[in-house]
Parts: sequence; structure tokens; C-alpha cells
Amino acid sequence: MNDLKQVVARVEEVVKKRFEGEGTGHDWWHIDRVRRLSVNIAKHEGADLFVVELAALLHDVTDHKLFKGTPEEGRQLLLQIMADAGCEEFVAEAVLGIIDGISYKGAGVEDIPLPLEGQVVRDADRLDAMGAIGVARAFAFGGSRHRPLYDPTHPPVFHSSFAHYRQSQAPTINHFYEKLLLLKDRLQTPTAQKMALHRHQFMEQFLNEFYAEWEGGR
Repeated sequence: MNDLKQVVARVEEVVKKRFEGEGTGHDWWHIDRVRRLSVNIAKHEGADLFVVELAALLHDVTDHKLFKGTPEEGRQLLLQIMADAGCEEFVAEAVLGIIDGISYKGAGVEDIPLPLEGQVVRDADRLDAMGAIGVARAFAFGGSRHRPLYDPTHPPVFHSSFAHYRQSQAPTINHFYEKLLLLKDRLQTPTAQKMALHRHQFMEQFLNEFYAEWEGGR
């Protein structure tokens, strides 16, 4: 394998170019935050830093919200990016296994069991969906899909399948109840669980303020 730092740098360069100008909250800076969170968590949890960093950099390349190809096309794309960067096949396969299990698929859908490295990256990705940045990203995505901020006549729903979750066109506020407020209890690493507490509380405070202003109380 080439020098590990060189492999990471090559993958980073490709990912940066792919996500330039992305406006749904899944841009390069989201990926970079997830990478930094992942490395931080990995150091505390004893996970393989190289696998973690590669998976964090690549985790959104074939995300269903952004990638229009088939699952097999996505798999081949990721393998090609890693091969071009000089990554050995066994590492690439480990990264693919992590990426397959990162996405949230609905409140009623259990998370795919992952090795420690996968737990780290999935937790980091979910942390970036929480707190102040999570609020900002939620409305960025909702705006990109022309969804209303809030509709009191459209209550949140429980998604029992990934297909049901993917089809949702609900107002952005619903997303807090259908995903964001549920994330705290679905994190797996102790480090991420501690980090999530403040972010979760911030979202609760934001919603309280939002409803007070919506009703003209402030």
C-alpha cells in the first residue's frame, strides 16, 4: 500500500471536487466535519484511524439523496476511487462495508451492525445532524427540496421501512421528530454519546423557541 497519508490525500482531493457547490447540507464541509469528528472519536475508542478516515471521506459519495446510479454502480465508483488512490482491496472492502451501514433508514428500521470503525463513522455522521449545525443542515436540505418550514396540519409520522422514509416530503420541522431527536439514543460509542447531549438539548431549545415565535408568543 502507498503511504497512508498519500492515500487519504488522494481520496480527499477527489471527494472535494465531487461535492464542490453542493447545497443540500451534504457538502464538502459536512464531510470534513464528519472526518474530524470520526478521527476524534476513533482516538478515544481505539479504532483504526486509516479505515475510519477513508470511510468518513467517502460516506456520502453514493448516498441515496445525492447519487442517481444503481447500488452496484455506486460500489464500483467507490472501489475505483480507492484503487486510484492506491488503497489495497481488503481495506477498500472494509470501507464499503461501513458505508453500506451508515445511512439512517427510518425510526422503525434497525441499524445494520457494524464493526467499531463503522460505529465511529456512523456516530460522527449523526452528530453532524444534531445541534446548531444539524438545525442549519435540516433547513438547507428542506429548502433544496422546496419543503415548507412547518405545517401544523401535517404531523410527524413513524417510518416503518426505508422505502417509506425515502418517500417523505414532510415539512422540515417534522424531520426533527422523525430523525434528529432520535439520534441521541442510537449512537453506539461512549465518546459520541457524551458529545450528543449538548447538541440534543440545543435542538430541544430551538424547537421551543420556534413554536413560541410561530404562535406569536415572542
